[in-house]
Amino acid sequence: MEIYKDLSNPGVKEFESLLNSQLSKTKIEEGKLITGTVTKITNKFVFLFIEGLKSEPILDINELKSLNLTDEIKLGSKLEVLLEKKEDKDGAVVVSLSKAQKLKGWHVLEKAYEANEPIMGKITSKCKGGVIVEHIESGSLMFCPGSQISDKPIKDISHLLNQPQKFSLIKLDKIRGNACVSRKQIISSNKRIDKAKIIDSYKVGQIIKDAVVKGYSSFGCFFDVNNGELDVLVHLQEISYSRVGHPDEIFNLGEKHDLLVISVDKEKQQVGCSIKQLSPDPFNHIDNYELNKKYKAKVVKITDYGCFCELEPGLTSLLHSSELSWTKKNISAKKLFKIGDEIECVITEIDKEKRRIAISHRLTQENPFQKLEANFPVGSDIEGKISNINEYAIYLKLKDIEIEAFLHANDLSYVGNPEEELKKYKKGETLKVKILEIKKEDQKVRVGLKQMMKDPIEWFKDKKVNDVITVKVSSADNRGLLVKPEGSEMEFLIRKSQIAINSADARPSRFVGGERIDAAISDLDISKRKVNLSIKLLEELQNKEAVNKFSSPLSGKNLPFSSLSDKLEKNKKKK
Repeated sequence: MEIYKDLSNPGVKEFESLLNSQLSKTKIEEGKLITGTVTKITNKFVFLFIEGLKSEPILDINELKSLNLTDEIKLGSKLEVLLEKKEDKDGAVVVSLSKAQKLKGWHVLEKAYEANEPIMGKITSKCKGGVIVEHIESGSLMFCPGSQISDKPIKDISHLLNQPQKFSLIKLDKIRGNACVSRKQIISSNKRIDKAKIIDSYKVGQIIKDAVVKGYSSFGCFFDVNNGELDVLVHLQEISYSRVGHPDEIFNLGEKHDLLVISVDKEKQQVGCSIKQLSPDPFNHIDNYELNKKYKAKVVKITDYGCFCELEPGLTSLLHSSELSWTKKNISAKKLFKIGDEIECVITEIDKEKRRIAISHRLTQENPFQKLEANFPVGSDIEGKISNINEYAIYLKLKDIEIEAFLHANDLSYVGNPEEELKKYKKGETLKVKILEIKKEDQKVRVGLKQMMKDPIEWFKDKKVNDVITVKVSSADNRGLLVKPEGSEMEFLIRKSQIAINSADARPSRFVGGERIDAAISDLDISKRKVNLSIKLLEELQNKEAVNKFSSPLSGKNLPFSSLSDKLEKNKKKK
């Protein structure tokens, strides 16, 4: 013990120099991988000798069991471990074999990530948002998101579990120790390589047989070639020589068509095709067609707004639903035609610049509105059956003609409330009406029922303004008096202001209904069917008549100012 107390002793100095020289031979740093030799194996521990350390590191035997290395470890075996601490609080060296394995695996991942090389791994289990992948070489665990498992949605991944396969490293976080991989990138990369070979096999001018319509877009139609070997696009402008608004106007899903290869882009791995270029441009001989002439056309597609008809291969035109029938409004082409039908149509427009043809089917039939005008001109009487009634009109199906006529509620009767008059009629009734108006361009016919009756306004044809008539009060309210002239079916309203000259007497409440009174005609226009009655006017006429009949010509001359106006007139003349 004395040798340690006396530090100036030559022996102590010699021991110190020997110790320092031995430790300086091997540079040992915490957090680095070091290699040790197995010197002793017990049931619980494995002892290592590492040159440069003050004591032997000890490994727990369970750590080796977790790494399946117990059978491989023997006396003298070399193990690479991670030096965590040169000396803990108890003076022992702390090392880890599992962390060393993980660190070695991380170095392998780093090299693969930097070189952009795939790694081999296997999916071991599912987790939230994806799966856990084990790196086969190092045993490191990595995460693969669900979206990166495949290039197509997969519901069941049981066939992929524990199968060695390639993965691409897409993210590496050394600080957190996280690695993210993708199986999808490997699949897509392989497909790109395969697709490049497929693209090389297509040449401009080649004809692809029986391509299947796969889908639509606003700019073209997609076709499936050779049962999924390749998807190609036929641009909207390459579908037809005729104007096409959307591919679904021409094609149906699942249809087969031949395609002409017009472009091959190896960089973008795209093949462009055309359908219209497989046939000659029909507009080159469009002069063979004439306006307003009948032609046969083949129905090739039916839509909600009409159908597309082919005059000849490649020359297609829209037959709009408004041009299907003269009388049936908003009719569906599905009720009249089916695909493949040959129908007659009339060409109504040829626009060479816009490459557009307009056709009509109804023009091949007789215009029922012309027939109606010829056989039943305006003013004629005709029968019709009520086909529909709404809140303001009746619709009549005219006899022997496929036309619905419009009968407004105001034309039902000269007298009575129009809404009440509508309630008197039911669907299916037959009415005899008069034709009031025929609009061939708008395809409308207006008829009237009251025009078949005598107009009660004619009762006033021998009357004039200021004539006095006797009326019977039907009712009274705040507006005035509702009266009916004797001998007439019409009712008129004498307004409150027209009941009497004296405002105190102009009270509708004075009348209870049923009274017979006289009134004067204040306004009369038979052509406009306008009649106004007034009791006040009658009183004014009676007063005027009384003044004219009973007053003296000199009455009023003795009043103080009776000569004032004459004097004022004389003064003006003097000036």
